[in-house]
Amino acid sequence: MPEGDTVWQAARRLHDALAGEVLIRSDFRVPRYATADLTGRVVLDVTPRGKHLLTRVEGGLTVHSHLRMDGSWKVFAAGQRWSGGPAHQIRVILGTTGRTAVGYRLPVLEILRTADEERAVGHLGPDLLGPDWDPGRALVNLRADPARPLGEALLDQRNLAGVGNVYKCELCFLLGVTPWLPVGDLPAARAVQLPALAKKLLEANRDRPIRRTTGLRGQDLFVYGRASRPCLRCGTPVRLADQGDGSRERPTYWCPTCQAGPAPRPGGSVGTGRRRGRR
Repeated sequence: MPEGDTVWQAARRLHDALAGEVLIRSDFRVPRYATADLTGRVVLDVTPRGKHLLTRVEGGLTVHSHLRMDGSWKVFAAGQRWSGGPAHQIRVILGTTGRTAVGYRLPVLEILRTADEERAVGHLGPDLLGPDWDPGRALVNLRADPARPLGEALLDQRNLAGVGNVYKCELCFLLGVTPWLPVGDLPAARAVQLPALAKKLLEANRDRPIRRTTGLRGQDLFVYGRASRPCLRCGTPVRLADQGDGSRERPTYWCPTCQAGPAPRPGGSVGTGRRRGRR
């Protein structure tokens, strides 16, 4: 599941493979850009912006892509067999003499003028792994809608860029509140901690092949993916329910003992919950 750290890793792999090299192959397999040809151009850099990837080439052009849930970029050496999926899932191929980058199942793929990149990413909030990171601005953004559930606010890339569903669940656990707690009800001390904690988690994992939030050997995550298994802190079975704004529901994990605040009832409605949890 691509989140800010995995997109950062993908950008680094692409940059190491392509930057400074001349493209000898350019194959866009989406109707809008079927005739586009970037061969002969030098790749300048590959930069992550939240969950977006910006591959800049000379001549003032940028290949903008977004992985969403299923997309991926794979890099192959010359002569290496491609293994990212069947050929019909390939959306773009960018190749140099030594490396070939292949984009599989990319739901967002476009070529735009580098000067117009803001059209694609200008709506994003401060990037947790970017040079524009501003914890104060991120907190102001999150607090702009006090009634909004914290989990939904964390996933809104307009507030801060880079948090996905895994980090949403883990951050709420570490803060001791449920993802359904209204942002305005988050205790002030923990609200102030939130941006720095989010950045700490993503920075700690951007160079790791396996995402870890616990610091515990053999246990990578506190709650995500642990439905019905005992909480690593209190032993209570971790619960699972969907959370979303009506357009997309996300599987959401939490500990009903360690995390205070509202939580879904068996029928699907969200109850007020008891004010329990770590303080």
